[in-house]
Amino acid sequence: MTGSNMHKHTRGTWAALGVVLAACSMSASGQAAPAQASLDAPLFYQLLIGEIELNSGRAANAIEIVLDAARRHNDAQLYQRAVDIALQARAADQALAAAKAWHSAQPAALDALRYQTQILLALNRIDEMAEPLGGWLAGTAAADRPGLIAALPRLLQRLTDRQQALALLERVLGPYRDQADTRTACKVAIGRGALAAGQGERALALAREAAAADPAATGPVLLALDLLPGQVAAEQIVQEHLSRPLAEPLVRLAYARTLTQSQRLADAIAQIDIVTRERPQMPEPWLTLGALHVELKHAREAEAALQRYVDLAPAAAPPAAEGADGADSGSDSGASTAGERDLTQAWMLLAQAAELRGDLRASEAWLAKVVNPQRALEVQVRRATLLARQGQLAQARALIQAAPERTGDDARAKFLAEAQVLREVKRWREAGEVLMAANQRYGGDADLIYELAMVEEKLERFADMERLLRQVIELKPDHSHAHNALGYSLADRNQRLPEARELIRKALEMSPGDPFIIDSLGWVEFRLGNHEEALKLLRQAYRSRPDTEIGAHLGEVLWTTGQRDEARRIWLESRGRDEANEVLRETLARLKVGL
Repeated sequence: MTGSNMHKHTRGTWAALGVVLAACSMSASGQAAPAQASLDAPLFYQLLIGEIELNSGRAANAIEIVLDAARRHNDAQLYQRAVDIALQARAADQALAAAKAWHSAQPAALDALRYQTQILLALNRIDEMAEPLGGWLAGTAAADRPGLIAALPRLLQRLTDRQQALALLERVLGPYRDQADTRTACKVAIGRGALAAGQGERALALAREAAAADPAATGPVLLALDLLPGQVAAEQIVQEHLSRPLAEPLVRLAYARTLTQSQRLADAIAQIDIVTRERPQMPEPWLTLGALHVELKHAREAEAALQRYVDLAPAAAPPAAEGADGADSGSDSGASTAGERDLTQAWMLLAQAAELRGDLRASEAWLAKVVNPQRALEVQVRRATLLARQGQLAQARALIQAAPERTGDDARAKFLAEAQVLREVKRWREAGEVLMAANQRYGGDADLIYELAMVEEKLERFADMERLLRQVIELKPDHSHAHNALGYSLADRNQRLPEARELIRKALEMSPGDPFIIDSLGWVEFRLGNHEEALKLLRQAYRSRPDTEIGAHLGEVLWTTGQRDEARRIWLESRGRDEANEVLRETLARLKVGL
C-alpha cells in the first residue's frame, strides 16, 4: 500500500469511527440515550478494530466485532451499525441475525423490528415476516399507526407472491380492523393488497365500505382512483367524495390526472376549473389546465391559464454556470428544481398556444426563454415546426438534424421529430423515408414501426400499413393503438367490419374509456348500420374529448339519422377548433353540407 493510499485508508477509518462514537451517545431514534455505551478505552479500541476490519474488506469480522460491542454495552446505535455494515456487505443473513439480536436485547426498539421486516422482505421470506411486522405495528404509537398501516401495501409491493402478501396484510392487520382509529386505514390497505393480487371486485367492495363509513377520508377515494378506468362504481365513490363541501383539492387533482390518462380531457378540465376557483393562488393547477387546453387546441384559454401560472410561479433561477472545461456543472443543469422545470414547461406550452393562433413571432419569443439544455431538442423541434409552417422545410429539417444528442435516446427522438415536422406539412413520402431509416437503425422498435404504419396509411398503401400494424401487435400484444388503428382503417374503408369491431373492442379492453377508441367503435357500429349504438358511443367519446375528428363522425351520424340541426352545431364547434382538419373537410364535402 502506497503512502498516499495508506493515508486515505486511515482517514476513512477514523471518519467512520467518529460517526459511530458520536452515535454512542444517542438512541436509535435520535434522542439522548441514558445508559448507552460509555466511551471508555476498551470500547474505543474494539470499534476501531471493527472499522479497520471493514475497510480492509473483512466485513464478516467487522460485523461480529461491532455486534459484540453492542451486546456488551446494550447500545442501540451499535446494534444498528452492525446491521448497516452487514447490509452494505450484502450479508443479508448476518444483517438479519444482528437485527434479531438487537430486538432480543431491546424488545421495545422499533427500529430493530423495522430492520427485520425490511430484510425479510428483501429476501422474499414472507412466512417469517408476520412476527416482526406485527410487533412493529403493536409498538407504534396509536396516533402514528394509521399512517404505518397506509404505508404497508407500498412496502409489500416488492413481494413476488401477491396472494401471500395479501394474506400477510390480513393477518397483521387483524387486531386493528375493528378499532375506530384504524378501521378505515385497514380496509384501504387490504383493498390495495387485493387490487395488487388481481382481486379488483374485492378491492372495490372495501373502498365502498370504507368510504361509506368515513366519507371525509381520502384513502378510500385514492383506492377507488386506482381502480379506474373502467370501473363505474369506483368513479361514483370519487364523485360522491368530491361533491362534499371543501373537498381536498389534491384528491380532485388526482382525479383529473386519472381522467387525463384516459383521454377524458373535457372531464379533467372541469375538475381543474373547480380547483382554480377554490384555490386561485395555487400555481400548479393553472399549469395543468393550460396543458389540457393546448391539447384540445383552445389557444386563448391555454394562454390565459399559463400566463396565470407564470404570474404565480416563483421566478426561475438563472441557468447553472459551466465549468472551466465548458461542460455543465451538474447533470440537471438549468433545471435544478421542480419549479424551474415547470416554468420551462409553461414557456414551451405558451409557444405552442401562440403557434395555434398563428402568431409565430410570439411563439419564438416564448421559446427564446428556454435555456435548459435538457430541453434543447424539444425547443429545436418547435422551432423547426415554425420554419416548416413558413415554407422553410429544408431549414427546418437541418435544424433538427443539427440538434445535439445528449443521451442515447436523442438520436431516435430526432428521427421521430423530423418525421413529425414532415407530417405537419403533409410531406408523407419524405416522412416515410425518415421512419424507414429509423427502423433500419432501431430494428424491432414497436413504436417506430407503428409510426411508419400511420404514414403508409396516409400514402394509401393499406397492405403495407396492415402488415406493419400486425407486426406491432406481434411485438407488443397489448399495444392498444395498433389494434385500434387497424380496426378503424378497416371500418373507414368499409371492409371486414366484424373483424374491425373485434380489433377495436380488444383495444378498448386494453385502454378502457379512451375516447378515440370509443370513437372508432362508434364508427364501426355506424358502418354496420347500428345507428343508435353508434350515436351513444360517439356522444360519449365527444363528451369526454371534444376532438375535431370525433365531432366529424358524430355529426355525420346525426346528419344521417335526421338530426341535422345538432349535426351542424357539432360541426361548427369542431371547425372552430381546427378548421383545416381533413376528416371534417372531407365529411362536409362528401355530404355537400355548407356551414
